[in-house]
Amino acid sequence: MSSSFASLPLVVDGLRKSYAGTEVVAGLSFSVAPGTCFGLLGPNGAGKTTTLRCCLGLTAPDGGSIRLAGLPVPADAAEARRRVGVVAQADALDPDFTVAENLLVYGRYFGLPEATIRARIPELLDFAGLAGKADARVPALSGGMKRRLTLARALVNDPDIVFLDEPTTGLDPQARHLIWERLKALLARGKTIVLTTHFMDEAERLCSRLMVIDHGRTVAEGAPRELIRREIEPAVVEVFAEFAETGEAPAVADWARAHENLAERIEIVGETAFFYCCDANPLQAALADEPGLAYVHRAANLEDVFLKLTGRDLRD
Repeated sequence: MSSSFASLPLVVDGLRKSYAGTEVVAGLSFSVAPGTCFGLLGPNGAGKTTTLRCCLGLTAPDGGSIRLAGLPVPADAAEARRRVGVVAQADALDPDFTVAENLLVYGRYFGLPEATIRARIPELLDFAGLAGKADARVPALSGGMKRRLTLARALVNDPDIVFLDEPTTGLDPQARHLIWERLKALLARGKTIVLTTHFMDEAERLCSRLMVIDHGRTVAEGAPRELIRREIEPAVVEVFAEFAETGEAPAVADWARAHENLAERIEIVGETAFFYCCDANPLQAALADEPGLAYVHRAANLEDVFLKLTGRDLRD
């Protein structure tokens, strides 16, 4: 491995992992530059969490190589994890402890002196928007507060790299936006973030580079705006029926198929037709003559790319 790769926060080469004869990670390779946010996207069961667990040395890979914080994993995983912060999907906070005690106990796992941890607690709570909550017990916190406390706990050892596995799932928009601002602040301080998320707007806002995986394999990689330009038409028109008090709207699917020449590509999902266009003007003109149809015209986004690459079928 070259010295340039060895100095990167995370380098994964040919990672493989199988369970019960099924390969859930099938030769993934990627690297993460310092001071950036790298996103790992994919539907449920794509292999995201298994990949993170392998990177952290919590799951032994079947093949490939991993270097985390310059150290080989799993051989030196324990030492590498001392330089890392982790926000898992489950908060795993101790309900019997106060907010400050959760930070204090967690800091001891890294061998930090108690005085050092106590000195960091006010700054961590302020960063997480929990100033004044040091003596509150975990059950008294809202879901957003618990998630922010988990983020603060992940920073107690002042890590260079932070792993976040779906950090804002289940949060309301206000809490989600607050966590986004805190993560941007970490990037501004030179921290490196490895993120998995189901929120495409989260990935667009935070990630400088991301990789979409499905069935354990890479299906696309690049900067968010680059992927949108490369993988999808620039304009999307969503067409759906607008039922009036009198009369019925035309069948959306039939209308869409009759006008598919007005788009580069169409998808029909339930009662909505998605037209993917380079030029939406002819389609909008045709829709103006259909009072029973309504539509939304918007720019293509990362969610469109994700659905094109991984499909619209539900995953368990």
